[in-house]
Amino acid sequence: MTAKRQKGADRASEKGAETRAGSNHFEHALVLETARVTEGAALAASRFMGMGDKNAVDGAGTEAMRELLNSLDIRGTVVIGEGEMDEAPMLYIGEQVGSGQYEVDIAVDPVEGTVVTAKGLPNGLAVIALSERGGLMHAPDCYMDKLVVPPPAAGKVNLDWPVEANLNVLAQSLERDVDDLMITILDRERHADLIRQVRATGARVKLIGDGDVVASLQVGVRGTGVHALMGSGGAPEGVLSAAAMKCLGAEIQGRFIAEDDAMRERFVSMGVDEKRVYKTNDLAPGSQMVFSATGITYGELLNGVRHFGGGARTHTLVMGYATRVVRFIDSVHLEDDGARVTIRV
Repeated sequence: MTAKRQKGADRASEKGAETRAGSNHFEHALVLETARVTEGAALAASRFMGMGDKNAVDGAGTEAMRELLNSLDIRGTVVIGEGEMDEAPMLYIGEQVGSGQYEVDIAVDPVEGTVVTAKGLPNGLAVIALSERGGLMHAPDCYMDKLVVPPPAAGKVNLDWPVEANLNVLAQSLERDVDDLMITILDRERHADLIRQVRATGARVKLIGDGDVVASLQVGVRGTGVHALMGSGGAPEGVLSAAAMKCLGAEIQGRFIAEDDAMRERFVSMGVDEKRVYKTNDLAPGSQMVFSATGITYGELLNGVRHFGGGARTHTLVMGYATRVVRFIDSVHLEDDGARVTIRV
């Protein structure tokens, strides 16, 4: 190698190292603070768990999450939030939070599963993702056709393929038979034909009432007994899921669904292609990514908030893309002055 080429290679190597170091610095600075945000939202929302009031659940979680975001060392813009400015009083799309040094885009769902939390049913979550500017797609509030698969099948499936073809590839990737697979699908009338097609292959179906972010997490984490997510759900939740799948090495593919001409016009204004299959890196292109989810109600992946005299216990999954660390955090929060508790597993 000539001296000139060697010098160029050295500069490229140094630039790459600087980029990785910057990514790591971003994530090291915010990953545990981000966990604190979802813990706070979960604690607040859990006070209304089982009370039958979904608006109270959502309001408590949203207010707590916003307050904690404003305490972080960030200058953040909400790109996936509670709705447009005229629809949501806080954490609306475009809202600025924090006054610190790190410029970030934020996707939030303070309570994924307001109805299930209000009813005390499983898998209520507080969820957030942070990236550098432009690292999370500003998705329209519409439905998205989704396919989520675990790391061994990432890059091997295709949303445009027939259900049977994708399940065959998935089974081969996991080194098992199709009839060993469990596929999660939202229990909606629109999915009747999809459910029939999945069952016709011999695979089993797990129907859920709400919460396709937690369902995506269950696909990305081994040992949950779930092997894929199929069907349509919210597009904003698809972006949150993409942030998580990117950190886990899993994959989401999605296609935006326009239900009317007004939504098609919105797609055009936002640069969204109705026919395109968007993949993980399209929905979450950032090189720096932090994702956190805290259980509000009990679930297969995360325990819900457990209150005791003077405090509560939370269970959180938090991870960073560049740092390549996935943490399950079991926290005890002593809320009353002078509170004491015997810690147990």
